[in-house]
Amino acid sequence: MNVSHPDKVFYPDDGITKGDVVEYYRAVADVMLPHLRGRPLTLRRFPDGITGQGWFQKHPGEHFPDRIRVERVPRKGGGTDEYVVCDDAETLEYLANQGTLEFHVWLSTVDAPERPDRLVLDLDPPDGTPVTELRAVARRIRDHYREAGLTPFVQATGGRGFHVVAPLDAKADTDVVLELSRALADRVAADDPDRLTTAQRKEKRGDRIFLDANRNGYAQTFVAPYSLRARPGAAAATPLDWPELGRAEPDGWSPSKMRQRLARKDDPWRDIGEHAGSAEAALAALS
Repeated sequence: MNVSHPDKVFYPDDGITKGDVVEYYRAVADVMLPHLRGRPLTLRRFPDGITGQGWFQKHPGEHFPDRIRVERVPRKGGGTDEYVVCDDAETLEYLANQGTLEFHVWLSTVDAPERPDRLVLDLDPPDGTPVTELRAVARRIRDHYREAGLTPFVQATGGRGFHVVAPLDAKADTDVVLELSRALADRVAADDPDRLTTAQRKEKRGDRIFLDANRNGYAQTFVAPYSLRARPGAAAATPLDWPELGRAEPDGWSPSKMRQRLARKDDPWRDIGEHAGSAEAALAALS
């Protein structure tokens, strides 16, 4: 596919062009696509780069070609909405050429949208939080997942924090998974209430790290593994092995560093689906 306006600068501080962005997504397609396939997408598009106008696009544009997979997904409260689904490298490249910098995925698939196969807690720190503290909280979440019978995976978000994710067997509905995620967040916060909070309102958080369980609600998303972020540095969301966490920064992998990483290392989440746990059993274990 020919890239339109490949020399257009998308990340001015880093000298990264649109052509570089498309080439990045070509390079990571093999490891990224397993985390996109079958899932409704929300696209974050910046056709003129990060200093231009950007927006979240949940539904496909009328100009998208017929070869792009589009599926109707039930809307909470009735009706349906159309979502793009990215199953192949050609679609990934097309979307990148449309100025998509960030790819955000549902925690469920289009085949079972009301039965999540992922659970995620997002660490949302206030400014100035030491990364050592974020790492310690991620490990604390890991331990609570394991106590509940879930298998934890960790991702540097490419932004300010980390995600701790658990694969699920997709047998429980969204309400159960949301209840479980909130129960887990509450337990972790109770370990250190002076530094951790689950308060929804920002003014009630103070200088504490927010443990965000809200991404587990119906039609909510989290940033897809290997997605770039629309901020200076062009860091990518990066799945990690737990031993790597001790050296990891939330935004530590630029496109060039990601290429180096993938040249020497397999995707740490490549077998995530083989560790699916039961949300019902985990919730019972917390009771």
